[in-house]
Amino acid sequence: MIAILGSGAFGTALAISLAQNGGDILLWAHDPDHVAEMRNTRQNTRRLPGLKLPENILLSDDLGALPSEIPALLSVPMQTLRGFLDDHAATLGPRPLVACCKGIDLETHLGPVETIARHAPDAQPAILTGPSFAADIAHGLPTALTLACADDATGKTLQQSLTTPNLRIYRSTDTIGAELGGALKNVIAIACGAAIGLGMGDSARAALMTRGFAEMQRLALERGARSETLMGLSGLGDLALTCTSDLSRNYRHGLALGRGEALDPVITVEGVATARAVTEWATELQIDMPICATVADLCAGRLTATQALQTLLSRPLKEE
Repeated sequence: MIAILGSGAFGTALAISLAQNGGDILLWAHDPDHVAEMRNTRQNTRRLPGLKLPENILLSDDLGALPSEIPALLSVPMQTLRGFLDDHAATLGPRPLVACCKGIDLETHLGPVETIARHAPDAQPAILTGPSFAADIAHGLPTALTLACADDATGKTLQQSLTTPNLRIYRSTDTIGAELGGALKNVIAIACGAAIGLGMGDSARAALMTRGFAEMQRLALERGARSETLMGLSGLGDLALTCTSDLSRNYRHGLALGRGEALDPVITVEGVATARAVTEWATELQIDMPICATVADLCAGRLTATQALQTLLSRPLKEE
């Protein structure tokens, strides 16, 4: 059995995919009414409508009923992960906890794996990340992800458990590289969306992706990540998908900013908080990250999209 804690689109998609392997999948939601609705309809109409929940997906709002020691995938937003763990770490106990979120905590400047290690010290922390959309996974489309866990034996076990007919899992022990790649690409996607929204074209987007990737590497390597991790699925792969698809919430957020359109306050856009957190962090570490800093100003309303792109274009000339 595998537990998925969080019934958003991604958690539900993972449950549907993992159910193909047989055995029970426990999908937990904090809202009892939502659980009852999913039981009655065998769908998650709030987050992933139109897709049937297989009968071996068990639905619950009771974390206390979670069997001991089975792996749990934490499909909760990054900015709520710390509070979730503070509330439930004792109940979760010593089991593998796999973060399925991307970002950097605004207050602690920690990524998902480091947050688990600090706030659920009995657990074995890991992260599942890479280029993916919930709808693709749920519809059975081929998707490849990175499973990063510092303990390679635990990583191997999780890799076997989380691989499905349409979900291919690659293993790594570089948790820092995996979590920073997944977090920072969201910031660059906002910048790319803003550029396209302003009508600046694909060449401008390609330049932002390339220079943004350089910023991702700069910070990640300073933090001890391995360069090959950033060149893989959790870095370059995720960057390519997120910066070029209308299905990306971060890209769409930037697109709306560039077009001067109203923003949807209901949608979680992790890159907004990450831009702020990483800019503060980079300042402390004295690392130059102009795209991230400009996106932070853009999202905070200190710059318009036009001003933001002009700021980047007017930077001093330098060698690549």
